[in-house]
Amino acid sequence: MKSIKKLKAEVQKILVGNDPAHDFEHIMRVYKIAEKIGKKEKANMTLVRAAVLLHDIVSYSKSDKRSKSASMASSLQAAKILKRYDYDASEIGMITEAIREHSFSKGMIPRTLEGKVLQDADRLDALGAIGIARAFSVGGAEKRPFYNKDEPFCRKRIPNDQKWTLDHFYKKLLLLEKKMNTKTAKKEAQHRTKIMKRFLNALKKEI
Repeated sequence: MKSIKKLKAEVQKILVGNDPAHDFEHIMRVYKIAEKIGKKEKANMTLVRAAVLLHDIVSYSKSDKRSKSASMASSLQAAKILKRYDYDASEIGMITEAIREHSFSKGMIPRTLEGKVLQDADRLDALGAIGIARAFSVGGAEKRPFYNKDEPFCRKRIPNDQKWTLDHFYKKLLLLEKKMNTKTAKKEAQHRTKIMKRFLNALKKEI
């Protein structure tokens, strides 16, 4: 039986102890966003919901060399779990493909609409007020300074988000608005990006 409730409960147990930027609350926020996008874009919500729940079941710290392979590892683990929930081979194939292709570091545009919905929803959770919170949470966990004191806003240098948290805005976060796949996500991304730009403008005045 395809019980989303039971699948949620299993994922929640798997993610116990994850960092706040990649915990079960992240999954639930992405789930909520994906529900909105998927329904408006007429995606197969059975596939979208399962893909969202399982997209981060394997997670590594950003400084871990395995970080870029997390989506592949998650897709492999997801396949094993889905077999226990009566998803057929075709459904499992589409769900795990969406998970493999959603990662920003892979630089891929998902082949299916369901994959596009997952990617958009996950990227939207990296934007806006929650995106700011997540960025500094990860930076704190990695013990990175907030910003480069000599050139905080990357006006004349290439961003290095392995050294400074604020650089992550310029290397990735502010670029996401133009990388959304669906009309629904593009509209929300514009709103959330404006929030981040207002934050950066306020920060410029304070430091």
